[in-house]
Amino acid sequence: MTAQTIDGTAVARKVREDVAKGVEELVARGGTAPGLATVLIGDDPASEVYVRNKRKLSVAAGMQDLHRHLPGDVDQATAAALIDELAADPAVSGILLQLPTPKHLDSEALLARIPAEKDVDGLTTVNAGLLAQGRPGLRPCTPSGVMVLLDEYDVPLKGAEAVVVGRSVLVGKPMAQLLLERHATVTICHSRTRDLAEVCRRADVLVVAAGIPGLVAADAVKPGAVVIDVGIHRTDDGLRGDVDTAAVAEVAGKITPVPGGVGPMTIAMLLANTLAAAKAQQGLED
Repeated sequence: MTAQTIDGTAVARKVREDVAKGVEELVARGGTAPGLATVLIGDDPASEVYVRNKRKLSVAAGMQDLHRHLPGDVDQATAAALIDELAADPAVSGILLQLPTPKHLDSEALLARIPAEKDVDGLTTVNAGLLAQGRPGLRPCTPSGVMVLLDEYDVPLKGAEAVVVGRSVLVGKPMAQLLLERHATVTICHSRTRDLAEVCRRADVLVVAAGIPGLVAADAVKPGAVVIDVGIHRTDDGLRGDVDTAAVAEVAGKITPVPGGVGPMTIAMLLANTLAAAKAQQGLED
C-alpha cells in the first residue's frame, strides 16, 4: 500500500482563511483587530525567517503587526522590560518570544513574564497547567495543529492506541495530553525507551517529535497506522523529518510529508490562538 498524504499546507490555508473571517467579524462587532507582538532577540537567520513568515501571515489575516527586535547583546533587564511593556499594552493580544534566545539570557524567566491570556505559544506554566487539568486555555501551536490535521482526515482517536516519540515541553508532553483529552490511550517514548520500534508498532496513531532525522523506519510502523512527522531538518539531501518517509509510506495508512505537513499548521494555529486571545480580552467570545 501507499499511504494517503496528509496535506498540511491545504489545511493550514483553510485555518488561516477562517481566522481572517473571524478577524473581520470581530471588527464588525465593534472590537479591534488582534495585535500580535513577535519579539526577536539577535540576528539568528533561521529565527528571522520564522518571524518574518509569522508577521506576513498575521497581516494577511487582518491583524496588527506589533513586532519588536532587540539586539543580540541585550541584557536580561531590558528584555524583561520589553515583555512587561507589551503585557501592559491593550493593543497587544498576543506575545510571541522567538526561541531560542541568545545563550546569556534566561528565556524561561522571560516567558514567565508573559500573561497567560497573551501567551499565544501556550508555553507559560499557567497554560501548561490548564492543559494538564483539561481546562480551557491557550494550547501550544504545533500539537494543536496536529490535532486539527487528525480531525480533518477523520482519524478516530477515542480508544485508539497513540504513541508520541519525544517528551519536550514544546511538543511531546502537550501532544500526549491533547490526545489523552480525546480519549486515546497514550504512550510517550523518549531516549531511555527500550526497543523503540516495538513500542511504536503498537500505535494506531504515531506522532514523532524526537528531533532526530530518519529515526522511525518502516519496521517501527503498524500497517495502516497514521504517522505524523513533526521533525524538520536541513540535510545535504534537502529537508527531511524524523521519519523515513518513503519507506514508511509503503506501510502506513496516512502520513504527513516534510515539508508541507505539520510545519504550516504551527503558524496557522498561532493566528487562531491570537484571535481567540483578542476575543477573550475584548469580551467578545463566540
